[in-house]
Amino acid sequence: MNVKTLLSSLLVAASAFGPAWAQTYPAKTISLIVPYPAGGPSDFFARKLQPDAAAKLGQTMIIENIGGAGGAIGMAKLVNAPADGYTLSLGSPMELVLAPMAIQGVKYKSEDFKLVAQFATTNTILAVRNSLNIKTVDELLALARKTTDKPLSYGSVGPGSLYHLIGERFSQLTKVQMLHVPYKGIAPLLTDLMGGQIDMAFLPMAGSIPQTLIDGKIQGLAVTSKTPHPLFKQFPAMAAMKGLEAMDFDIWAGVQVHKNTPDAVVNTLNKAFYAAAEAPENRKALEGSGNVVLPSRTPAELARVYQGEIERYRAIAKSINLQPQ
Repeated sequence: MNVKTLLSSLLVAASAFGPAWAQTYPAKTISLIVPYPAGGPSDFFARKLQPDAAAKLGQTMIIENIGGAGGAIGMAKLVNAPADGYTLSLGSPMELVLAPMAIQGVKYKSEDFKLVAQFATTNTILAVRNSLNIKTVDELLALARKTTDKPLSYGSVGPGSLYHLIGERFSQLTKVQMLHVPYKGIAPLLTDLMGGQIDMAFLPMAGSIPQTLIDGKIQGLAVTSKTPHPLFKQFPAMAAMKGLEAMDFDIWAGVQVHKNTPDAVVNTLNKAFYAAAEAPENRKALEGSGNVVLPSRTPAELARVYQGEIERYRAIAKSINLQPQ
């Protein structure tokens, strides 16, 4: 066989590889990593979408909750797993973009991942423990300025998480000193906020948070946006307040794979997860818990979206001079 014939054979084999892989994938159980403990918003998304996504794929899908280090421990497992589509993560910009910038021990980069689906976005809300007996941002700031000997504490899901960055930005803009208390996930943070172990937190308007607010277990003060949340208009928009115009933040959720995962596999997962997100019952559940359901996008479109999000969140981190810890 001459060189020309050999090259032609290799090209034919390569072109056939993608379709063949797509036809055989998935052939075994898929692991969906949630990089936080059970009970938080990421876990909520995973458990809502997993049954329909698995049915669409025709294969078992298990959820693995791996919390710690601002979600970085779970994402490290994904980046170290084979790039074959059998290990996925349900994550957000916090683990993908911010953790590598904020945590010294994180070895992966934002560019090590590929976005398979991006299905929901929401704002965050500033909430306080009920025993503070305050109902507005002005009351919170007045209290903070009276208790300078003991700074108010705020929780986040770890150094470099979006909730940490928002808290630091709030402190920077208001010139109020606050004590940062990191947690492994939203669920344990929320438990301590309800129990009065911490004073306040910026929380996503997703998962169980809206119902917790409605039930009066914590007090919401304002949402981090320029306009009130469409489903919870009782909470004012923080970015519409004088001096707090920069407090305009949102957070999205999506599914990721290793960057080297074959395109045919990514396409299969893309269709399965968007089908799950657009199922009427799931869409109702996502919207009912405070999320805006995003339209479906192709992997090529998502690649552009992801690059834009990397740049956006890096700019947010730079604005508060985020340093690795």
